[in-house]
Amino acid sequence: MRLMTRAAQLAAMARLAAMISGCTPMLLAAVPTFHKDVLPILQRNCQECHRAGEAAPMALTTYDQVRPWAKAIKASVSSKKMPPWFAEEGVGKFHNERKLTPVELATLTAWADGGAPAGNPKEAPAPAKFVTGWSIGQPDLVIEMPQAVEVPAAGTVEYTYMIIPTGFKEDRWIQMAEVRPGDRAVTHHVIAFLRPAGSKWFAGRELGVPFIPKKGGGEGGGATELLVGYAPGLPPAVLPEGQAKLVKAGTDIVLQLHYTSNGKATTDRSRLGLIFSKAEPKQRVMTLQATNARFVIPPQEANHRVDSQMTLYQETELVSLMPHMHLRGKDFEYRAIYPTGETETLLRVPKYDFNWQLYYYVAGNKKLPKGTRIECTAHFDNSANNPANPDPKAEVRWGDQSWEEMMIGWFDVAFPTKLDPMQIMRPEKKAPAE
Repeated sequence: MRLMTRAAQLAAMARLAAMISGCTPMLLAAVPTFHKDVLPILQRNCQECHRAGEAAPMALTTYDQVRPWAKAIKASVSSKKMPPWFAEEGVGKFHNERKLTPVELATLTAWADGGAPAGNPKEAPAPAKFVTGWSIGQPDLVIEMPQAVEVPAAGTVEYTYMIIPTGFKEDRWIQMAEVRPGDRAVTHHVIAFLRPAGSKWFAGRELGVPFIPKKGGGEGGGATELLVGYAPGLPPAVLPEGQAKLVKAGTDIVLQLHYTSNGKATTDRSRLGLIFSKAEPKQRVMTLQATNARFVIPPQEANHRVDSQMTLYQETELVSLMPHMHLRGKDFEYRAIYPTGETETLLRVPKYDFNWQLYYYVAGNKKLPKGTRIECTAHFDNSANNPANPDPKAEVRWGDQSWEEMMIGWFDVAFPTKLDPMQIMRPEKKAPAE
């Protein structure tokens, strides 16, 4: 009898798993082993987060670390809880899609069901290489908070801000950016905004010192351009060659810091890593948003709809999409309404998960003609059937804290570097009639 190769065995497992719901490949010629079959899958799909010092709760780099989680890994990948990816199949195309192949899924299932054997360590691939402390590689520049923020053991921590000057004497193009929190356990999110020279936003606030803004605003307007953010599951900003974000000379970084007390007093001193574009890009990338902050979600409402929209007044190219809601968020959809009247669904997230703030990077050159309208629709579950709901009896409005709600359809667009971004966001002024 001709023996099956390892590739043929794994392919057979995939076909069998697809044919028989819930089957286990007990009758196959060989059970996959950790070092030869499982470790390469973990390196490709899991270790970016599941390694020491990263966001995941456990490391998955050695057999001793992985073996206790074999059954849990099977359950997570079978239910598609891991790798985290929530875009509906067949709606939009994304080049950062996180999905296991049928062969990878069958391999992990067969390994767990077969007793999770270690196999021969000599068959293991070389360890995956990561830059300690950074997902983007070694930054060209690291900007660290000059002063730590004290986070109390209990109580609500209001949004805290810190202004840090870049010291840039000339314009700089940023191709990659990443925020690394000092204490992940209490850091809900960090957003790095750009404050151009001469801005009145937080004018008069001391540089490098954390502060909580005055209630009701009144500090010179709101945030300007977003550079990069951190939240659980949110990847760093990584743009391809030819695209970059612009940080003008004299710009300050304004960090928006959101902390959640967890019973232990601690401090946070987050860092921002930047990698500069090697040459001036052909396209500038900017983060825009279709937001609705004027909603009221009734108590016990299980499917409350909220809509938002934004019109683009110049042609752009769609780079990415990132829906944002809080604990009552149920689903989210982006649509493009073209000047012709045609409607295209760009992204549909049927089961939104607040614990994973994901960017969906659009595959190909997705042109958005002048006059395209981006529309977003979100649904919120404020009923008792939502296990994450802080209070089904509450009437819910827009607010900073997780027990309140937000509805933001973030999206990145690319456009020629010489184009003033204000022309994208504002309609052209009509010439006065003669």
